[in-house]
Amino acid sequence: MDMLRITGLRKRFGSKEVLNGLNLAVPEHCVFGFIGKNGAGKTTTMKLILGLLKADTGEITVNGEKVAYGQTATNRFIGYLPDVPEFYPFMTAQEYLHFCGDITGLNKAENEKRGRELLELVGLSGEKHCIRGFSRGMKQRLGIAQALLNHPKLLICDEPTSALDPVGRKEILELLLAVREQTTVLFSTHILSDVERICTDVAFLDHGAADLQGKLSDIKTQYRRDEYIVETENEADLLLLREAFPWMKQTGRNQLSFSEKDGGMFEVMRCVADKQIPLLKIERAEPTLESLFMEVVEK
Repeated sequence: MDMLRITGLRKRFGSKEVLNGLNLAVPEHCVFGFIGKNGAGKTTTMKLILGLLKADTGEITVNGEKVAYGQTATNRFIGYLPDVPEFYPFMTAQEYLHFCGDITGLNKAENEKRGRELLELVGLSGEKHCIRGFSRGMKQRLGIAQALLNHPKLLICDEPTSALDPVGRKEILELLLAVREQTTVLFSTHILSDVERICTDVAFLDHGAADLQGKLSDIKTQYRRDEYIVETENEADLLLLREAFPWMKQTGRNQLSFSEKDGGMFEVMRCVADKQIPLLKIERAEPTLESLFMEVVEK
């Protein structure tokens, strides 16, 4: 079952068409990377899913129920983390979650139990200071705890790692991966390495549409080329290979690449054996998200 389905979604602001017939299918219990350049329409899409903006045309369903602008019954299925979450700075993390639980309608016992569980999950259980003293990464982790408070079926995160240092990014990504068993995760980003690290499914948003989407492993298989990478121990061995195979391209320090159409793998391996060239690596080149994204946006 698809936890989120978007069909023919269009949205225009004045003369600018932000979404142009967007179709999107997000399966249950996946980590879905919604990829696009800044200004591509990712945040607009998320606001439409939350019923905060009115679509010009198209339909959105969450957990099989249709989203209606201003009538946000489907939001009971959703937890949302904006790119810059705001908090009451004078509260502690525990006080803030209790406050949110009261608004959500949790009873006192459930509110306290859920708050403890979530603070433990996000690594803030021992934090007694007020939120005003929190780092950006700590605020993002508290934001995830708040978004998970009502046991959502869909967790939406708008560029959750964009302003974090490497340690903070790693912590947030590990959290998103950990909650996959509890919920479906949709997060927008332009940081492709984050997507490669944790996502099972992706969609590339460009010119208001997502022409390329699906399982990340399937997309990489679909766009795989018969190209190989060879890495030698030193420059002298690299020069021996280039001398034997002038059609090889140097792609890095002591690294060459070649296509099957230029020359066969067995021919290269025979030369390596005959000349006793020690290799550090020889492997099929996998398409990177960067190369796939550039292919999408340059169409």
